[in-house]
Amino acid sequence: MSLPTAPPPDPWATLRAHTPARIGLGRSGHSLPTAEVLAFAAAHAQARDAVHTPLDSAALCAALQAEGWATLALASRAADRATYLRRPDLGRRLDTASAKALLAWVAAPTAAAADARPAPPDLALVLADGLSAQAAQSHGAAVLRELRSALGGALTLSPVFVATQARVALADEVGALVHARAVLVLLGERPGLSSPDSLGAYLTFAPAVGRSDAERNCVSNIRPAGLGPAAAAGRLAWLVREALRRRLTGVALKDDSNTPALSGAAGPDAD
Repeated sequence: MSLPTAPPPDPWATLRAHTPARIGLGRSGHSLPTAEVLAFAAAHAQARDAVHTPLDSAALCAALQAEGWATLALASRAADRATYLRRPDLGRRLDTASAKALLAWVAAPTAAAADARPAPPDLALVLADGLSAQAAQSHGAAVLRELRSALGGALTLSPVFVATQARVALADEVGALVHARAVLVLLGERPGLSSPDSLGAYLTFAPAVGRSDAERNCVSNIRPAGLGPAAAAGRLAWLVREALRRRLTGVALKDDSNTPALSGAAGPDAD
Protein backbone atom coordinates (compact mmCIF):
# COMPACT_ATOMS: atom_id res chain seq x y z
CA MET A 1 0.00 0.00 0.00
CA SER A 2 1.54 3.33 -1.07
CA LEU A 3 1.52 6.32 1.23
CA PRO A 4 -0.12 9.59 0.06
CA THR A 5 2.33 12.05 -1.36
CA ALA A 6 2.72 15.53 0.10
CA PRO A 7 1.17 18.34 -1.97
CA PRO A 8 3.67 20.34 -4.02
CA PRO A 9 4.84 23.64 -2.49
CA ASP A 10 2.65 26.63 -3.27
CA PRO A 11 4.58 28.72 -5.85
CA TRP A 12 2.63 31.85 -4.80
CA ALA A 13 3.55 31.70 -1.12
CA THR A 14 6.74 33.76 -1.46
CA LEU A 15 5.01 36.48 -3.48
CA ARG A 16 2.06 36.69 -1.08
CA ALA A 17 4.47 37.38 1.76
CA HIS A 18 5.54 40.63 0.06
CA THR A 19 2.16 42.19 -0.78
CA PRO A 20 -1.31 42.63 0.71
CA ALA A 21 -2.75 42.23 -2.82
CA ARG A 22 -5.01 39.25 -3.33
CA ILE A 23 -2.89 37.01 -5.54
CA GLY A 24 -2.68 33.24 -5.87
CA LEU A 25 -5.85 32.65 -3.87
CA GLY A 26 -6.39 29.15 -5.13
CA ARG A 27 -9.75 27.63 -5.83
CA SER A 28 -12.26 25.15 -4.52
CA GLY A 29 -14.08 23.61 -7.44
CA HIS A 30 -15.27 26.51 -9.57
CA SER A 31 -15.04 29.03 -6.74
CA LEU A 32 -12.55 30.45 -4.25
CA PRO A 33 -11.67 28.68 -1.00
CA THR A 34 -14.07 29.52 1.81
CA ALA A 35 -11.36 31.27 3.85
CA GLU A 36 -10.61 33.66 0.97
CA VAL A 37 -14.29 34.44 0.41
CA LEU A 38 -14.69 35.29 4.10
CA ALA A 39 -11.50 37.40 4.11
CA PHE A 40 -12.76 39.38 1.10
CA ALA A 41 -16.14 39.98 2.78
CA ALA A 42 -14.39 41.19 5.95
CA ALA A 43 -12.16 43.58 4.00
CA HIS A 44 -15.16 44.92 2.10
CA ALA A 45 -16.99 45.51 5.38
CA GLN A 46 -13.97 47.40 6.77
CA ALA A 47 -13.90 49.62 3.69
CA ARG A 48 -17.62 50.39 4.02
CA ASP A 49 -17.21 51.15 7.72
CA ALA A 50 -14.34 53.54 6.93
CA VAL A 51 -16.58 55.50 4.55
CA HIS A 52 -19.57 55.73 6.90
CA THR A 53 -17.96 56.07 10.35
CA PRO A 54 -18.19 59.76 11.39
CA LEU A 55 -15.18 61.81 12.42
CA ASP A 56 -15.04 62.55 16.14
CA SER A 57 -14.12 66.22 15.72
CA ALA A 58 -14.18 66.98 19.45
CA ALA A 59 -11.74 64.19 20.29
CA LEU A 60 -9.48 65.09 17.37
CA CYS A 61 -9.43 68.78 18.34
CA ALA A 62 -8.64 67.83 21.94
CA ALA A 63 -5.74 65.62 20.82
CA LEU A 64 -4.36 68.40 18.64
CA GLN A 65 -4.73 71.01 21.37
CA ALA A 66 -2.80 68.73 23.73
CA GLU A 67 0.09 68.97 21.28
CA GLY A 68 -0.03 72.76 21.21
CA TRP A 69 -2.18 73.36 18.14
CA ALA A 70 -4.99 75.88 18.03
CA THR A 71 -8.02 74.35 16.31
CA LEU A 72 -11.26 75.41 14.70
CA ALA A 73 -14.02 72.99 13.67
CA LEU A 74 -15.57 73.52 10.24
CA ALA A 75 -18.17 71.79 8.07
CA SER A 76 -19.01 71.62 4.40
CA ARG A 77 -22.39 72.33 2.84
CA ALA A 78 -23.18 68.60 2.83
CA ALA A 79 -25.50 68.29 5.82
CA ASP A 80 -24.99 64.55 6.35
CA ARG A 81 -23.01 61.59 5.06
CA ALA A 82 -25.61 60.48 2.56
CA THR A 83 -25.67 63.95 0.99
CA TYR A 84 -21.88 64.08 1.03
CA LEU A 85 -21.60 60.84 -0.95
CA ARG A 86 -24.24 61.84 -3.49
CA ARG A 87 -23.24 65.51 -3.89
CA PRO A 88 -19.45 65.94 -4.14
CA ASP A 89 -19.97 69.60 -5.07
CA LEU A 90 -21.42 70.38 -1.62
CA GLY A 91 -18.39 68.86 0.05
CA ARG A 92 -16.15 71.34 -1.75
CA ARG A 93 -17.65 74.46 -0.13
CA LEU A 94 -17.95 75.62 3.46
CA ASP A 95 -21.34 76.03 5.05
CA THR A 96 -22.38 79.54 6.06
CA ALA A 97 -21.54 79.14 9.76
CA SER A 98 -18.03 77.86 8.99
CA ALA A 99 -17.29 80.68 6.55
CA LYS A 100 -18.38 83.20 9.18
CA ALA A 101 -16.21 81.49 11.82
CA LEU A 102 -13.17 81.77 9.58
CA LEU A 103 -13.82 85.43 8.85
CA ALA A 104 -14.22 86.05 12.57
CA TRP A 105 -10.84 84.39 13.20
CA VAL A 106 -9.22 86.57 10.56
CA ALA A 107 -10.71 89.71 12.11
CA ALA A 108 -9.92 88.77 15.72
CA PRO A 109 -7.21 90.74 17.53
CA THR A 110 -4.04 88.90 18.52
CA ALA A 111 -2.86 88.38 22.07
CA ALA A 112 0.24 90.47 21.38
CA ALA A 113 -1.67 93.54 20.21
CA ALA A 114 -5.32 94.15 20.93
CA ASP A 115 -5.80 96.12 17.72
CA ALA A 116 -3.84 93.80 15.41
CA ARG A 117 -5.31 91.00 13.32
CA PRO A 118 -3.54 87.64 12.86
CA ALA A 119 -0.93 87.84 10.11
CA PRO A 120 -1.84 85.81 7.03
CA PRO A 121 -0.19 82.39 7.44
CA ASP A 122 2.39 80.99 5.06
CA LEU A 123 0.55 77.68 5.26
CA ALA A 124 -3.05 76.97 6.19
CA LEU A 125 -3.67 73.49 7.61
CA VAL A 126 -6.88 71.52 7.12
CA LEU A 127 -7.51 68.06 8.60
CA ALA A 128 -10.67 66.47 7.23
CA ASP A 129 -12.62 63.24 7.18
CA GLY A 130 -12.82 62.78 3.41
CA LEU A 131 -13.78 59.23 2.53
CA SER A 132 -12.16 57.68 5.60
CA ALA A 133 -12.56 59.44 8.93
CA GLN A 134 -10.55 56.57 10.41
CA ALA A 135 -7.47 57.77 8.52
CA ALA A 136 -7.76 61.35 9.78
CA GLN A 137 -8.55 60.22 13.33
CA SER A 138 -5.67 57.72 13.48
CA HIS A 139 -2.84 59.44 11.59
CA GLY A 140 -3.67 63.15 11.22
CA ALA A 141 -2.12 64.37 14.47
CA ALA A 142 1.06 62.35 13.92
CA VAL A 143 1.58 63.72 10.40
CA LEU A 144 1.04 67.30 11.57
CA ARG A 145 3.45 66.79 14.47
CA GLU A 146 6.15 65.50 12.12
CA LEU A 147 5.46 68.26 9.60
CA ARG A 148 5.83 71.00 12.22
CA SER A 149 9.15 69.46 13.21
CA ALA A 150 10.30 69.12 9.59
CA LEU A 151 9.50 72.78 8.86
CA GLY A 152 11.56 73.79 11.86
CA GLY A 153 9.60 76.94 12.70
CA ALA A 154 10.61 78.65 9.46
CA LEU A 155 7.00 79.27 8.35
CA THR A 156 3.91 80.70 9.98
CA LEU A 157 1.17 78.10 10.32
CA SER A 158 -2.55 78.58 10.76
CA PRO A 159 -4.57 76.77 13.41
CA VAL A 160 -5.59 73.29 12.35
CA PHE A 161 -9.02 73.58 10.74
CA VAL A 162 -10.81 70.27 11.40
CA ALA A 163 -13.45 69.82 8.70
CA THR A 164 -16.27 67.32 8.31
CA GLN A 165 -18.03 66.06 5.17
CA ALA A 166 -15.11 67.57 3.28
CA ARG A 167 -13.66 67.10 -0.18
CA VAL A 168 -10.17 68.16 -1.22
CA ALA A 169 -11.30 71.45 -2.75
CA LEU A 170 -12.84 72.63 0.53
CA ALA A 171 -9.30 73.66 1.49
CA ASP A 172 -9.22 76.15 -1.38
CA GLU A 173 -11.97 78.21 0.23
CA VAL A 174 -10.37 77.89 3.68
CA GLY A 175 -7.01 79.06 2.38
CA ALA A 176 -8.55 81.95 0.47
CA LEU A 177 -10.57 83.20 3.44
CA VAL A 178 -7.52 83.28 5.75
CA HIS A 179 -5.32 84.78 2.99
CA ALA A 180 -2.78 81.94 3.22
CA ARG A 181 0.06 81.72 0.74
CA ALA A 182 -0.59 77.98 0.44
CA VAL A 183 -2.97 75.44 1.93
CA LEU A 184 -2.39 71.81 2.89
CA VAL A 185 -5.30 69.45 3.45
CA LEU A 186 -4.95 66.00 5.00
CA LEU A 187 -7.99 63.79 4.53
CA GLY A 188 -9.03 60.17 4.30
CA GLU A 189 -8.61 58.58 0.89
CA ARG A 190 -11.14 56.26 -0.74
CA PRO A 191 -10.66 52.96 1.14
CA GLY A 192 -9.20 49.99 -0.66
CA LEU A 193 -9.74 46.37 0.29
CA SER A 194 -6.38 46.36 2.07
CA SER A 195 -6.15 50.02 3.13
CA PRO A 196 -9.21 51.43 4.93
CA ASP A 197 -7.06 53.95 6.84
CA SER A 198 -5.03 55.67 4.13
CA LEU A 199 -4.49 59.42 4.47
CA GLY A 200 -3.89 61.72 1.50
CA ALA A 201 -2.22 65.14 1.56
CA TYR A 202 -2.91 67.85 -1.05
CA LEU A 203 -0.92 71.08 -1.31
CA THR A 204 -2.15 74.12 -3.28
CA PHE A 205 -0.32 77.41 -3.75
CA ALA A 206 -2.39 80.63 -3.81
CA PRO A 207 -5.63 78.85 -2.86
CA ALA A 208 -8.85 80.12 -4.41
CA VAL A 209 -12.26 78.62 -5.08
CA GLY A 210 -12.16 76.92 -8.47
CA ARG A 211 -8.60 75.60 -8.40
CA SER A 212 -8.22 72.39 -10.42
CA ASP A 213 -6.56 69.15 -9.35
CA ALA A 214 -3.78 69.87 -11.85
CA GLU A 215 -2.80 72.79 -9.61
CA ARG A 216 -2.16 70.60 -6.56
CA ASN A 217 0.55 68.25 -5.38
CA CYS A 218 -0.48 65.02 -3.68
CA VAL A 219 1.26 62.67 -1.27
CA SER A 220 -0.87 59.56 -0.77
CA ASN A 221 -1.01 56.24 1.09
CA ILE A 222 0.07 57.80 4.39
CA ARG A 223 -0.40 55.07 7.02
CA PRO A 224 1.76 52.70 9.07
CA ALA A 225 1.62 50.01 6.38
CA GLY A 226 2.35 52.52 3.61
CA LEU A 227 4.21 55.83 3.81
CA GLY A 228 4.85 56.55 7.49
CA PRO A 229 4.15 59.96 9.08
CA ALA A 230 7.82 60.99 9.32
CA ALA A 231 8.58 60.10 5.70
CA ALA A 232 5.37 61.78 4.51
CA ALA A 233 6.18 64.92 6.50
CA GLY A 234 9.64 65.05 4.96
CA ARG A 235 8.18 65.03 1.46
CA LEU A 236 5.50 67.54 2.37
CA ALA A 237 7.99 69.93 3.96
CA TRP A 238 10.08 69.84 0.79
CA LEU A 239 7.03 70.49 -1.37
CA VAL A 240 5.85 73.36 0.85
CA ARG A 241 9.23 75.08 0.75
CA GLU A 242 9.54 74.67 -3.00
CA ALA A 243 5.94 75.77 -3.61
CA LEU A 244 6.51 79.01 -1.70
CA ARG A 245 9.89 79.59 -3.33
CA ARG A 246 8.71 78.92 -6.88
CA ARG A 247 5.20 80.30 -6.29
CA LEU A 248 3.41 77.31 -7.80
CA THR A 249 2.10 73.82 -7.19
CA GLY A 250 0.70 71.07 -9.39
CA VAL A 251 2.05 69.57 -12.57
CA ALA A 252 4.79 72.22 -12.75
CA LEU A 253 6.22 71.17 -9.36
CA LYS A 254 7.77 67.70 -9.38
CA ASP A 255 8.50 65.86 -6.15
CA ASP A 256 12.29 65.76 -6.18
CA SER A 257 12.55 65.41 -2.41
CA ASN A 258 14.68 62.27 -2.83
CA THR A 259 17.05 63.93 -5.31
CA PRO A 260 20.41 64.93 -3.76
CA ALA A 261 21.09 68.64 -3.73
CA LEU A 262 23.95 70.05 -5.82
CA SER A 263 26.05 70.26 -2.68
CA GLY A 264 25.68 66.51 -2.24
CA ALA A 265 23.23 66.74 0.65
CA ALA A 266 20.54 64.08 0.44
CA GLY A 267 16.80 64.66 0.44
CA PRO A 268 14.60 64.02 3.50
CA ASP A 269 13.84 60.39 2.63
CA ALA A 270 17.37 59.36 1.74
CA ASP A 271 19.02 56.57 3.75
